[in-house]
Amino acid sequence: MASTTAGPTKTGSLYRGGEGMWSWVLQRITGVAVFFFLLVHVLDTALVRVSPNSYDLVIATYKTPIVNLLEVGLVAAVLFHALNGLRIILVDFWSKGPRYQRQMLWGIVVVWFLIMLPGAFFMLKHTVEALFGSTS
Repeated sequence: MASTTAGPTKTGSLYRGGEGMWSWVLQRITGVAVFFFLLVHVLDTALVRVSPNSYDLVIATYKTPIVNLLEVGLVAAVLFHALNGLRIILVDFWSKGPRYQRQMLWGIVVVWFLIMLPGAFFMLKHTVEALFGSTS
């Protein structure tokens, strides 16, 4: 016989823990992304010893607009990972950290935007000018 007591219904995302859960997920994603960047960076730098011509070709591909966008994404990931890591340290080692973890998360989001908006502008400025001509 089936139970007539209905349990909690599952709707929406698997991650329903609010801001804390999303910061946890983003911390893991940005950490893995930075790790893979470092792995690729070590491998492409090692090419200089194996085949200088191949190294030159790889470096030439890095001067494309798509890679410029990926560089902005890398900076965004590193910056979020670092700021959120500082927040995690405060939550773990400051006695009032758990009480203020949500406010600190929104604070790092604001700081992240304040740094990333002008940073992305300057990082993408050269690519935009190259694609669409000088803006001045």
